[in-house]
Amino acid sequence: MSDQPPKTPPGDRIAKVLSRAGIASRREAERMIEAGRVTVNGKVIDSPARNVTPKDQITVDGTPVSDPEPARLWLYHKPIGLVTTEHDEKGRDTVFDSLPDDMPRVMSVGRLDINSEGLLLLTNDGEIKRRLELPSTGWVRKYRVRVKGAPDENQIAPLRDGVTVEGERFQGMAITLDRQQGANAWLTVGLREGKNREVRRAMEAVGLSVNRLIRISYGPFQLRELKAGAVEEVKARVLRDQLGMAAEAPKKAPVRGRSARSRRT
Repeated sequence: MSDQPPKTPPGDRIAKVLSRAGIASRREAERMIEAGRVTVNGKVIDSPARNVTPKDQITVDGTPVSDPEPARLWLYHKPIGLVTTEHDEKGRDTVFDSLPDDMPRVMSVGRLDINSEGLLLLTNDGEIKRRLELPSTGWVRKYRVRVKGAPDENQIAPLRDGVTVEGERFQGMAITLDRQQGANAWLTVGLREGKNREVRRAMEAVGLSVNRLIRISYGPFQLRELKAGAVEEVKARVLRDQLGMAAEAPKKAPVRGRSARSRRT
């Protein structure tokens, strides 16, 4: 009997392959597999513990999965009133409904809630999404925040040290008081975590009500003068410099209607 450990099957885990192809994040791909929506070589699989190679034929919901395009990243100025989700159970307009029809399949890097606006990163590559969302990346997200009232340094000091809200600990934020504007004040807030509604909840914890929130940067990527609803692709050179991505010339994106994007979950 051999003491040699079993050989790892060739190829990559199927969830990674689906993520790289821009179908969904790895976690979402695993859920799709467990739901019986994925086939390999004509057979439905129900476990993500499977390696596949380029020779394997994969489909999702009956649609063949094509070879992944070069990794790409876009800056999107999210307006107020859109939810950052593929499908909304309440029937609200989504970010993906508003994108140009010639955009390829994309996923959002993190989220902005319906009442928030500003910079949202979009990518066709699940690995980029995962890397940008990892807490270990530690990239600062910066926001312009308008709050009701006239806060002073004593009121915002606890936020710099970190606060606990309903049992959830938020790390310290970098905050500057910019200006008072009538009954409101503008602040610039920087944080590294980006938990659900973190800025709003942290502000409420010190008695401040946020009535406008604009994300102006995510790591090295800046909103600058990008107009609301506009999309701008990050150059391959910048991806190479910031993420260590290979500087590949992107293929011309196929024209896809909104119905194609709406099938992603």
